[in-house]
Amino acid sequence: MFLNTLKAVFGTKNDREVKKYFKRVAQINALEGKYQNLSDDELKAEFAKFKEQILSGEKNENDILNDVFAIVRETGKRTLNMRHFDVQLIGGMVLHDGKIAEMKTGEGKTLVATLPVVLNAMSGKGVHVVTVNDYLAKRDAEQMSAIYNFLGFSVGVILSSQNSDIEHKQAYDCDITYGTNNEFGFDYLRDNMKFSKVEKVQREHNFVIVDEVDSILIDEARTPLIISGPTNRTLDGYIKANEVAKQMQKGEAVLPPVKPEGDFVVDEKNRNILITEAGIAKAEKLFGVENLYSLDNAILAHQLDQALKAHNLFEKDVHYVLRNNEVIIVDEFTGRLSEGRRFSEGLHQALEAKENVKIQEESQTLADITFQNYFRMYNKLAGMTGTAQTEATEFSQIYSLDVISIPTNIPIKRQDKDDLIYKSQNEKFKAVIEEIKKANAKGQPVLVGTASIERSEVFHNMLVKEKIPHHVLNAKNHEQEALIIQDAGKKGAVTIATNMAGRGVDIKIDDEIRALGGLYIIGTERHESRRIDNQLRGRAGRQGDPGISRFYLSLEDNLLRIFGGDRIKSIMDRLGIEEGESIESRIVTRAVENAQKKVESLHFESRKHLLEYDDVANEQRKTIYRYRNELLDENYDIRAKISQNIAEYSANVMNDYILDESGSNVNFENLKAKILYECSTQISEKDFENLSVIEMQDKLSQILENSYNEKMSRLEIKELRNIERILYLQVLDNAWREHLYQMDILKTGIGLRGYNQKDPLVEYKKESYNLFLELVNRIKFDSIKLLFSVQFNQEEVQNLENKANEENEKLLQSSVEMGASEDNLGEAEFKKVPRNAPCPCGSGKKFKECHGKSGPKQGILA
Repeated sequence: MFLNTLKAVFGTKNDREVKKYFKRVAQINALEGKYQNLSDDELKAEFAKFKEQILSGEKNENDILNDVFAIVRETGKRTLNMRHFDVQLIGGMVLHDGKIAEMKTGEGKTLVATLPVVLNAMSGKGVHVVTVNDYLAKRDAEQMSAIYNFLGFSVGVILSSQNSDIEHKQAYDCDITYGTNNEFGFDYLRDNMKFSKVEKVQREHNFVIVDEVDSILIDEARTPLIISGPTNRTLDGYIKANEVAKQMQKGEAVLPPVKPEGDFVVDEKNRNILITEAGIAKAEKLFGVENLYSLDNAILAHQLDQALKAHNLFEKDVHYVLRNNEVIIVDEFTGRLSEGRRFSEGLHQALEAKENVKIQEESQTLADITFQNYFRMYNKLAGMTGTAQTEATEFSQIYSLDVISIPTNIPIKRQDKDDLIYKSQNEKFKAVIEEIKKANAKGQPVLVGTASIERSEVFHNMLVKEKIPHHVLNAKNHEQEALIIQDAGKKGAVTIATNMAGRGVDIKIDDEIRALGGLYIIGTERHESRRIDNQLRGRAGRQGDPGISRFYLSLEDNLLRIFGGDRIKSIMDRLGIEEGESIESRIVTRAVENAQKKVESLHFESRKHLLEYDDVANEQRKTIYRYRNELLDENYDIRAKISQNIAEYSANVMNDYILDESGSNVNFENLKAKILYECSTQISEKDFENLSVIEMQDKLSQILENSYNEKMSRLEIKELRNIERILYLQVLDNAWREHLYQMDILKTGIGLRGYNQKDPLVEYKKESYNLFLELVNRIKFDSIKLLFSVQFNQEEVQNLENKANEENEKLLQSSVEMGASEDNLGEAEFKKVPRNAPCPCGSGKKFKECHGKSGPKQGILA
């Protein structure tokens, strides 16, 4: 009560922020007369003066914001016949300040972006504008380029249909670049696999505006971008696990200490499978193993877990579709097909086994990054969307982004009616059809929102029976998306749409439809996220238009059944609701919203948890990529690094063969064999007589330095440095790929540490740090071995970089089609040694820790 009184007197924090911006709007408006009296050339000249002040450092962007916004507004009037409203100026300032502008549908976010884009492009460092699909990227770039070009800026677009690095580089070199989140992220990963700086396409990450920021930074946050390559792992386990999963009986969840019956229990809230003791025993019998959870059977246990998830948590035409005998993911937030994307950790293979289609190879990660960590690399990040306040806490905690709700230019007239709740789905379906018939009879357009393809087809079939003409928009016919959505506001239109609902495409209505009450939005069930429901509502009532929205629910809907059904059911029972009747109550609507808050909280914790793990890998990624960029720099002293590595290698090798602390007892025979094998260099025992341990290490380092210099003496210095750089990069890339594979394995099994009363995250940090130390040493020592052992002719020297790039491209393009080749160690006795057996060289180490890990696994020298 006291808090409400304070808000009434002083306003909310958001109100106070908006009030500050309005003061600056008045200053911008005062400049309008000045600039509208200038000719085109005079206006351009004024803008050029401000740009020069930025480039010279005389002024910063905030100093000239008022004038630049006034000039952009005037340019919009002249080139597009569009004048920025006052609230759009506020949106532009919010974006420039590195915040999220929440602006309702139809408020002109595309035009708003031009204000901060122009202001921040003046530094010449580039501005990126990110959209959710190619259509919007191309459309927005084409529409707004009139403003940008008038002011002397170049505009580029990154599209998934562009296959050429040249096209991408040209787009990134422009002052302003539009594109999708996927393309920006993948270009970053690909850039960090290139062998020279000039081949990179992206510039620095200066300023980015993310359109539909909630979709990209929240909904997509759990989906990392992955560039993958093939593995040689067998797929038989998935077929076996699928057969076992089909024979296991599902039990009902019960509260402890009561033990559940059946072989497994489905945890729908956390989307997980819990196998009972009886289930473990049954699985062990069916698999023919003694201990399903032993280290030897860890992969089998994981495959069974994924098979049970595939059968019990993933529905065809809800979570995925079958097309041309392939399992294709349906994005749970947009309803679109995610072509080319696969579920990770073997889940996709489990679904393929379930559907009895060809199981595609598991892939190995070559490079990966989450959107969270990609966009946090920018010097300044901003976003815009119609729905962000429900996730304001997450934006603040994860991205340090404040959300500012911008007032609409014209007050919203849409009526958001309370939910109608029925006991069963069939009752709800009938009620929805009756409501559609009523609206359709008077010509009022209706947009029906469904949560899945399956539901959209249920309503489609019911409308066909009623002979009501309609359009269906779901993942199976998404190609017509923009066209169907544009026509959804016409008289008599009935449109059934999944969550995709054409974000970014306005549904416009005419005066006749306004007189009928505007567009009628019918939601057929609540989404787990209030934000998605708000997006559906927001399709109606744009720019002061009338409209209606209402959700029809049933106690059998997943959200109510899992998270809030008992409480709502008891309310309905107390009120004596009969078959076919509904309840309309603010109490019930609030109970539904509380259920949604529970789910949102669970998802937030899940995303935060994933980010905590990814932050560990991200620090390692940044370290490796930073070092890789240093290697690409022609001024980097690669020779000094090689000398340092030779010294460390020498010390490490000597320590392996010195049998006592004094250094008087050395296994010289095995030491000589190792140096000859790994460095193609002969050493003599006499050279090490009467030397201390440190002196022997220095002596070996000196011998190897001389040997290396002699080997490379026939090459010109510039040529040699280029060879060293490329070979070093190859070793680094191969070691990094192997490290990512080890990290994947670590992450898959780390959760089991919790059963041993250990914090899995702490254990993950500890283990991943040790793996990273191994990676660093492997890069150092494998690069030395490769540089000593490589043999090439003059032609190979000249084509080395081209060959390296060709191999890289081949690896990327054929990532799923081809199998990885085995290590070729070059010596017959080493080929036959088991990986855990002692190494034949006599070092006392396991083969996998000694000669079994030598040399690159891929690349032109494999």
